[in-house]
Amino acid sequence: MEAVTMKEYGQVITGLINRENLTKEESKEMFMEILGDRQTPMQQGAFLAALSAKGPTAAEVAGSFEAIYEIDTCKVTPQTAVPVVENCGTGMDTFKTFNISTVAGIIAAADGVPMAKHGSRALTSVCGTIDAVEALGVDVDCSVDVVKASIENAGIGIFNGMSSEVHPTALGRVLSQISFGSVLNISASLANPALPKYAVRGVYSLDMLEFVPDIMREIGYEHALIVYGEAGDGCIDEASTVGATHMAELMPDGTVKRSILTPESLGIEPGRLDELAPWGSVDAAAQGIVRILKGVSTPTRTNIVCLNSALILYVAGKAASIPEGYLRSHELIASGAAYKALEKWVAAQNRDPQAGLAKLKALTLAAEV
Repeated sequence: MEAVTMKEYGQVITGLINRENLTKEESKEMFMEILGDRQTPMQQGAFLAALSAKGPTAAEVAGSFEAIYEIDTCKVTPQTAVPVVENCGTGMDTFKTFNISTVAGIIAAADGVPMAKHGSRALTSVCGTIDAVEALGVDVDCSVDVVKASIENAGIGIFNGMSSEVHPTALGRVLSQISFGSVLNISASLANPALPKYAVRGVYSLDMLEFVPDIMREIGYEHALIVYGEAGDGCIDEASTVGATHMAELMPDGTVKRSILTPESLGIEPGRLDELAPWGSVDAAAQGIVRILKGVSTPTRTNIVCLNSALILYVAGKAASIPEGYLRSHELIASGAAYKALEKWVAAQNRDPQAGLAKLKALTLAAEV
């Protein structure tokens, strides 16, 4: 690949400002420049900002994913009896919530779904997925081999998208230097070292339901739900219990099925919008997660994590329908299986399991459960 001069890179940025789209190959080349740190920090930031302001196309997202996965992702293949699944959101939603997908993944793991999660620290919110699970006692700075073993032995593991153990070249550097949403919210989250074939993915725009399934099909996903939730005057990158959830289902035959899910259609009493908001600190968020898994949280919080867990159980084939998965998720909390899944995870994804479990025990006591 020929070197891209500063002037040529600037011309691309100018094109984006003028709302000109890039091809997949052009996008990949521009992101290779960022990952290789071959442009100045000002040029890199300007490119990301201009692309975000224009709005990325499917080709631009695919190109950025290929760059990240090709040169900046440590790859592993967990050995599991059934296919691994991932669930995550893109961020950039207009109504910020607590860590719904984190809890949903733990509940699904309690039912035998091997979860290969991939997340980051907070970029546009109070507490990111990595911040939350670290506070719970999970070792988020371990190698990908430790995460792989955790998926195999505990049924769940998380790859830290900002760690050099996972993305050794540049992704952590880039993400740590920006505090706005960008195309990386989509493409970097797709660069999961385990490259799952099954997923639940939340998005921040209805328009993304049109092209994200196509990107995921091209990457190799076989069955996935892409969701956009309504929340008051805003939106959430989760399935919603305070409004309608718009869904695009990537079917195993490659087709895409669109549908709308409402709380009423599942027999769920619409929740309180204020109870979906993030807790005020990372420690409060971790305690809130424990309370949900222990079955002593509010109906609003419990119902929304069970709905999002239901999507995972459905995609993974553990539930024949979303309503069945929703009821099953409530049972997993009530039986204590969900909290036990968290304990197993903390012990498995840890270079010092005893320290991790002690941290979780102290947190559970602080949560007064």
